[in-house]
Amino acid sequence: MRALYSLMWWIALPLVLTRLWLRGRKEPGYRQHWGERLGFYGARRAAASAPLTIWVHAVSVGETRAAEPLVDALLAEHPACRIVLTHMTPTGRATGKQLFAKHGERLVQSYLPYDTGCMVARFIKHFEPRICILMETEVWPNLIAVANARKVPVVLANARLSERSLRKAQRLGKLMLDAAKGISLVAAQTESDAARVRSLGVPQVEVTGSIKFDVVVPEAALAKGAALRRAIDGSGSRPVLLCASTREGEEDLILQAFLDARATLSQNVLLLVVPRHPQRFDEVEKMIAARGLSVQRRSTLALEGGDAALAADVQVLLGDSMGEMFAYYSSCDCAFVGGSLMPLGGQNLIEPAALGKPVLIGEHTFNFALVTEDALAAGGAVRVSDAAGLMAQAARLLNDEQARSDMGRHALAFANQHRGATRRTLALLPPLISPA
Repeated sequence: MRALYSLMWWIALPLVLTRLWLRGRKEPGYRQHWGERLGFYGARRAAASAPLTIWVHAVSVGETRAAEPLVDALLAEHPACRIVLTHMTPTGRATGKQLFAKHGERLVQSYLPYDTGCMVARFIKHFEPRICILMETEVWPNLIAVANARKVPVVLANARLSERSLRKAQRLGKLMLDAAKGISLVAAQTESDAARVRSLGVPQVEVTGSIKFDVVVPEAALAKGAALRRAIDGSGSRPVLLCASTREGEEDLILQAFLDARATLSQNVLLLVVPRHPQRFDEVEKMIAARGLSVQRRSTLALEGGDAALAADVQVLLGDSMGEMFAYYSSCDCAFVGGSLMPLGGQNLIEPAALGKPVLIGEHTFNFALVTEDALAAGGAVRVSDAAGLMAQAARLLNDEQARSDMGRHALAFANQHRGATRRTLALLPPLISPA
């Protein structure tokens, strides 16, 4: 099965590279560092002489941000080590650069090579990792097989596995079952995730919780959020409804519902829309303008200069920047977390909860089912059935300061209660990191 899987990779590779090049028209980062994706590297870096190299793979933005507490803790726990942080997307790589620049040469970034045996083997030969830590849901059969052959333990950290993903894995049969058996340790977010992972035959599965609860909000992000709020309205009295990490198809629903709800929403409510994927910024701006709504882009506000000001007649602010999600959450009065109005599985609501913001979430949250249910039970979040319901709940919260404050307090308590996953994960790693 793995031989057939590898053959399919080689057959598909020209199409994969063509797609990469085409995506580069909107995101130039896809046309950079192609050698890394194919397992080719330049001269060995001076940092390669570190006595311990830990390989952490975080596919894109969400996984990279989730990895932050673990990466910081690993570097603190092992002063002589370095981290090789791999990604699959330019946005993930850019996020990693922003988050981890503070570590200097102790952290090296690269794209993950495509999952063929020779490409992964070249990566491992070049960087010589002692251990491979995959974040959340990344399982690559050849990567695991080659790592096993080179005696590099593979860990799946902050792991989550939905019923849908489990069914997909089971359809792949022996290919995925063999890969699962090659994973030395899975640190699962919930007992339900752990049970699904165990059913695939992973030898050691522990429940550690979600590392995302351990993310520390940077002071710089809070300062930027305060500056953004001043730019929106110097007095801070203009209500701000944030729709964060929205996906294709959701913005259209939200914008129409926003127009329909003008009678119940305060007349000066600002709708702040932050699409999840940067290649859609221009598309969403055109969509807003086509609805007859006045729009301004975050990139036009020079927050650092102190003289930024949002035009008073702007109805929608388009969040067209990367790496500022904490600032966006900090600047709003209540937040809707996208990917949940349509059957896309939702996004994680921990970040707004950690900032004490009331959270609104749609019906489709199967990727974060337990975290969402816990937040709902704690009173820090409210589920809405559609975009009209989103605007109705937003109007209720924006018009009731006490309800908004109570819900935000419950959200913060929920986030604080679930901290500690990083420490529990670290405690499981020494037997795998120590040389045989």
